[in-house]
Amino acid sequence: MAEQLSMPEVGDRAPSFSGKDQSGNPVKLADFKGQKLVLYFYPKDDTPGCTKQACNLRDGQAELRKRGIAVVGVSKDDAATHRKFADKYDLPFQLLVDEDLAVTKRYGAYGEKNMYGRKSMGVKRTTFLIDEQGVVSHVFKRPKTAQHTQEIVSKLDAG
Repeated sequence: MAEQLSMPEVGDRAPSFSGKDQSGNPVKLADFKGQKLVLYFYPKDDTPGCTKQACNLRDGQAELRKRGIAVVGVSKDDAATHRKFADKYDLPFQLLVDEDLAVTKRYGAYGEKNMYGRKSMGVKRTTFLIDEQGVVSHVFKRPKTAQHTQEIVSKLDAG
């Protein structure tokens, strides 16, 4: 089991990761050297908020690609569940399988959550914008699921 680490901050080197995507293809941070990466952590495939966020990033792909940004989603769902989710919503990006939460914990995106006054442990919806050198350039701690692409573009435009 991966140890709980603190969340990387702006200016920190992004923690390295490796794993498999929904199709069994290897994916690691080093694959994105030389381009920007949106690495987003979400609780569960095919749930309302997670679907809204994934579809917003799908619909914003042209704008993100124009800016040289790749997208990778991360959740604890298995490859079959990721594949079904990606196929159902025609998601054009990789979904990293993180069943043991090792990557999620390395990025500090797992911990206590408070929903409607009820505390529980779980994945905190968090997005990291990582630059071409592998350095965290922004952390979205509570991204707006239906406007996530616009949040990312606005942050880039603001410099």
